[in-house]
Amino acid sequence: MVFGRSDRRERSAVAPVALKLLVAGGFGVGKTTLVGAISEIKPLRTEELLTEAGRPVDDTSGVEGKRTTTVAMDFGRITLRDDLVLYLFGTPGQDRFWFLWDELAQGALGAVVLADTRRLEDCFAAVDYFERRGIPFTLAVNCFDGAVRYPEEAVRDALDLDPGVPVLLCDARERESVKDVLVSVVEHAMAGGLTGARAAAV
Repeated sequence: MVFGRSDRRERSAVAPVALKLLVAGGFGVGKTTLVGAISEIKPLRTEELLTEAGRPVDDTSGVEGKRTTTVAMDFGRITLRDDLVLYLFGTPGQDRFWFLWDELAQGALGAVVLADTRRLEDCFAAVDYFERRGIPFTLAVNCFDGAVRYPEEAVRDALDLDPGVPVLLCDARERESVKDVLVSVVEHAMAGGLTGARAAAV
């Protein structure tokens, strides 16, 4: 699968198929960065400054330098080929914005769950969310500078993931690394991660 715009000798009169993916995970794990690294358009961001009022409810342990937070979603777009477009929706990470997840998840082909090995427990809620709803996902470990890089199987065991869930190491700042993660999600969903009505819809 090739990302980016290929040579367009002839433009198809048929509208391209649009697939929707979510990018989820804990607070400060790199969701906004991932969407920005891969999007072919200027990504839509809904970031606001962290305030003193939010300090009691926003756990910044391990991300003390973070100054902004996503309060609704991030949005980006990638053209896979002339007849196929991928839309990315980054979810907010804090518990107080979880009411938005059900709306964002409607019609999603699959999801990326970003994890930080320094705060692995922060992605438990996202893993549980997609497992309960039968939405295929790939677990992507964002390799932060200075973080211990555990083997993929060690991360799988720590999170008690189903054997069929892909686990990859990635750098959310690097376009090529993000491409590998998105290809994994699409292939996982199309190869059997989808069930019943969801598969028929695609």
